[in-house]
Amino acid sequence: MRCLVALPAIAVPGRRSHPKPRPRRRGTLVALLGRCRCGRRHLLGASSAAGLLHLANPPCLAAPPIDPDVMLERVHPARPGWYEKLYVTALDKGMASYEAEIAEYKLNLFSQLSAEGKNILELGVGTGPNLKYYASADGVRVIGVDPNRYMEDYSRAAAISTGLPSSNFTFRRGVGEALPAEDNSMDAVIGTLVMCSVKDTNMALRG
Repeated sequence: MRCLVALPAIAVPGRRSHPKPRPRRRGTLVALLGRCRCGRRHLLGASSAAGLLHLANPPCLAAPPIDPDVMLERVHPARPGWYEKLYVTALDKGMASYEAEIAEYKLNLFSQLSAEGKNILELGVGTGPNLKYYASADGVRVIGVDPNRYMEDYSRAAAISTGLPSSNFTFRRGVGEALPAEDNSMDAVIGTLVMCSVKDTNMALRG
């Protein structure tokens, strides 16, 4: 093992002193690291590289949150009122047979959700067919999210029919790409038959 060690200059009798060379900081550092075969080279090199990378790559700032109202208009622009009402009526009547067919499956699925005293957001609440499976739990608070404003009356009626106090149910217009709720404010987010209508599923799943 060979290491170069810097020693102070010693005057030797009979020898002509030579002018002291000017220090070359960068070259000296490279020479020392290059000729040293011990582990110090790796330690110094790693420390220097880490410092340079830290300076060259400052931490990225988090992207600003997206306004839910702006995202709503971007992915679900306002439609005529008559169209939105017609859609709600057709959905309420047309899905009745489907809901009856999968009722047992939903019962087993939602039995895995412990809703007592929880804050739950349902994305794509629609007319509220899922509420009867979990909204009767004690102390549960539900936020129903849907881009169609006319879903509110139907979903609120469905919530009240389960025994959920009206004050514990909130309807908000919104979409999955930017949920209209504060971060870390919900205990669970649920949704059925909704991801097929989300334009950016990756963004919705990240949110």
